[in-house]
Amino acid sequence: MKRALLSKLRESLISVLPVSVIILIVGLTPLAKLETREIIVFLVSSIFLILGISLFNLGADLAMTPLGEQTGTGLTKSKKLGLLFSICFVMGVLITIAEPDLSVLAEQVSAVINPTLLIVTVGAGVGLFLLIAVIKIVFKKDLTSILMFFYMALFILAALLYERGRASMMPLAFDSGGVTTGPITVPFIMALGVGIALTMGGREARENSFGLVALCSVGPILAVLVLSLTSSGSLTYEVVDYSLESGFDYIMRIMGRTALEVARSLGLILLFLICMQKKILKFPIRKIIRVLIGMIYTFVGLVIFLTAVSVGFMPVGYKVGTLLAQNNPVYLAIFAFIIGCTVVLAEPAVHVLNKQVEDVTGGTVTKLQMMISLAIGVGTSILLSVIRIIFGFSLLYYLIPGYLIALGLSFFVPKLYTAIAFDSGGVASGPLTSSFILPMAIGACVALQGSESVMSLAFGVIAMVAMTPLITIQVLGFRAIFTSRMKYKAAMKRIISADDEQIIYFKKKEN
Repeated sequence: MKRALLSKLRESLISVLPVSVIILIVGLTPLAKLETREIIVFLVSSIFLILGISLFNLGADLAMTPLGEQTGTGLTKSKKLGLLFSICFVMGVLITIAEPDLSVLAEQVSAVINPTLLIVTVGAGVGLFLLIAVIKIVFKKDLTSILMFFYMALFILAALLYERGRASMMPLAFDSGGVTTGPITVPFIMALGVGIALTMGGREARENSFGLVALCSVGPILAVLVLSLTSSGSLTYEVVDYSLESGFDYIMRIMGRTALEVARSLGLILLFLICMQKKILKFPIRKIIRVLIGMIYTFVGLVIFLTAVSVGFMPVGYKVGTLLAQNNPVYLAIFAFIIGCTVVLAEPAVHVLNKQVEDVTGGTVTKLQMMISLAIGVGTSILLSVIRIIFGFSLLYYLIPGYLIALGLSFFVPKLYTAIAFDSGGVASGPLTSSFILPMAIGACVALQGSESVMSLAFGVIAMVAMTPLITIQVLGFRAIFTSRMKYKAAMKRIISADDEQIIYFKKKEN
């Protein structure tokens, strides 16, 4: 256990260090000068961020992944489809309602929409689409055609929002799809898919194990779009107070609130474990203890992680975004791309996805390839979001062509890459994105366009982070096809060359 923890600490240090160094360098320049107190708080938060990610990743390996995989395997082997479908729906709702990422987003838009109503609506959307994802695996349906249908429905609803004069709610709807697939939801849902797909078997078991996160990201968007169409409340946004506070009492208050949120989430999973143990999971005592220890690691890691981003990263993100926008928007755009390429390294769920991709593909898609593709995608997405804030145009100018390209690529690349790509989109937009990048975008928007434009211009950055990996990962699929063809041609040349040499040898022997 000690060796595993040290390994996770090393991985987390490599992930978080680039983000912290870049923010610190910018914060020491006249472009976005941070106060000494802010720098100290940020540095301490970065240290705790490393510790939090390490403990979370260790806990996910010990608890969330085996729990999800065993649940999928046990429910599928029972051959009771009604039980499988109903439990997947309920678990989708419960885990999402307690997802810390979603709570962060809900609090930031509490002036526009009731946080509880938003959380319950998103939870229902995830539950429904987790059910659809499981049906897809069981009946071996094509992921691309399902995604094509539902994304068409999304843009039809978005057009109706424009017609009814509620277009400013559309970025929030797409953002809700990104934050839903957070650090608690992703390990469980991905492992659930692997368990069901491998039990069902078939030639496409690997491809079928992916795609659950992709569909679970669509559900919240549809649900919030429908909620926006049926509601009639005010759309006036009030900027949240992002001023940095320090002191032991403040930190303990944030940690206590975070601990309650995470305990609620993990408590639901623990309750699920107790209910399912006798009939479905049937874990031996040793494995139950291992899972419980993993949950403790997950709990402590998430509390430390989320407290660190709330105390140090959120206020610094808002201030850096504001100051860079006031000084020179060009510097803001450059910083957006660089920080986007590095911030994805520090997202806890990204490491879970990359490890699972490498395991399921047998090393065909490596963790390094995944990380490079995700970094480029997220960096580009945040750069494009900042450009949108600067010039003030609709999010649909990005989303419509972006999703058309992503869905178009899905017809030409191997299905495995399409499934991985759409899962990556949801995973890349994690807690650090909602707690640093979103406040940075809000600060820039307030400085450049005013607080009245925040709903329509600043929100949507999480949606962009969720979209661009769909393209970059599928481009990685094109590269794999090209490489395999080149290897095939090289092998054929060697075979032909060897045959020619043999023919020449036998001819000489005959003479």
